[in-house]
Amino acid sequence: MSTNGQLLNFINGQWQRSSASQYLDVTNPATARVMTRVPLSPAAEVDAAVQAGLQAFTEWRRTPVTDRIQYLFKLKNLLEEHLDEIARTITNECGKTYAESVGEMRRGIENVEVACGAPSLMQGYNNEDIARGIDEHMIRQPLGVVAAITPFNFPGMIPLWFMPYALATGNCFILKPSEKVPMTSQKLFELLEAAGFPPGVVQLVNGSKETVDALLDHPGIKAISFVGSTPVAKYVYSRAAANGKRAQCQGGAKNPVVIMPDADMDAATRIMADSAFGCAGQRCLAASVAITVGEARDIFTEQIADAAASRKVGYGLDEGVEMGPVITRESKARIESLITKGEQEGARVLVDGRGKQVSGYEEGFWVFPTVLDSVNPEGEIARTEIFGPVLSLMHARDIDEAIELVNKRPYGNMACIFTSSGATARQFRYEVDAGNVGINIGVAAPMAFFPFSGWNESFFGDLHAQGRHGVEFYTQTKVVVERWPREWSRKF
Repeated sequence: MSTNGQLLNFINGQWQRSSASQYLDVTNPATARVMTRVPLSPAAEVDAAVQAGLQAFTEWRRTPVTDRIQYLFKLKNLLEEHLDEIARTITNECGKTYAESVGEMRRGIENVEVACGAPSLMQGYNNEDIARGIDEHMIRQPLGVVAAITPFNFPGMIPLWFMPYALATGNCFILKPSEKVPMTSQKLFELLEAAGFPPGVVQLVNGSKETVDALLDHPGIKAISFVGSTPVAKYVYSRAAANGKRAQCQGGAKNPVVIMPDADMDAATRIMADSAFGCAGQRCLAASVAITVGEARDIFTEQIADAAASRKVGYGLDEGVEMGPVITRESKARIESLITKGEQEGARVLVDGRGKQVSGYEEGFWVFPTVLDSVNPEGEIARTEIFGPVLSLMHARDIDEAIELVNKRPYGNMACIFTSSGATARQFRYEVDAGNVGINIGVAAPMAFFPFSGWNESFFGDLHAQGRHGVEFYTQTKVVVERWPREWSRKF
């Protein structure tokens, strides 16, 4: 929803023009053309949303959970009906292919479906006669007004990691989407409005750092959900905690994948290419380091280089395109500088994605698939999250050395292995420091009914997004101990 080419906020059930003094251009990364402008909303508009949420919370929390989820059932159907429109919006503002955009929304819709199970998921438990005539109960109650700050790389899915669970459990929800990709959230909120949620229950405030800080500091907000880079995740987590809020903050990653000599090399190469170069490498579960073990080195190196060089890059709505651009001109420059840094540290550039163009879209932010061989495990390139279509190759003598390389990195989002040995797979699963582990899987993305785990520098908090963790994060437990002596009843 926009006015004069400027996007609106959705506060207290109404689309509202921001009073912001600053706006940012929203650019199609494949064409470099400006599509619209997004406001950097001031703190006063965050406060207006919080006040509306606080007012709505009184009635929303009293709405039976079986009634609350009816709105989510409507939302699920609306998302299905408008899937093509939303996917095209994601492709135009984020750059990924149409198929990737559809897949993203499918994962988002799954979270809406799981959250519809809230009547069971948020059940408590009880015991009779913890002492003679005394019973004890644990119940779950909503927190109040909660907020999520979401990134550019999955503008449709990641808000749905949080929003459905917050709403189903009786909270009021405020979304601050990435200012780089705010158009998808506009589409999402048009559907939320059509689903009929009461005013103030779900709201949208666009903005940047001032808006984020206002959310983190506002005493009326009880919990913050965040996905982004590790430095910002640390900032959000520490500031939210200092203000007494719950926080779940997903940070960056440097995801390693071990290739054993007994792996199905054709399948491993195909899956790894999709993992490393899908979404232009701009996902927190992208494979960024391949560690070949022993004899796997030569054949995998040759095959992954061929797969990278042959991947079709272009505008995501064009037929046959397998990879789109990176998000901004600044991202392109940063990624290319890191490739150069790896080369300076001694890596060999097997496939070079720098300085490329796509015919008809010469102004786009293109970085083609890149493969760096013999990357120094101690170098900067091995430690830095590139967040682009760059795969670094390292080599190990055996599984023990490979696991040691995996566990030396500060992140712990995902680690995968390709092998035909159950014993090797079990050792890997048991010993690696990662919250999401894949066995013969290139992107170990949990289904919506499992938590999206992450360890170490990849996650700050206790309860992750999705499933039961989402329900637990957005509820607080209340324990009731009660006694009703029979003789008291006889008095009345």
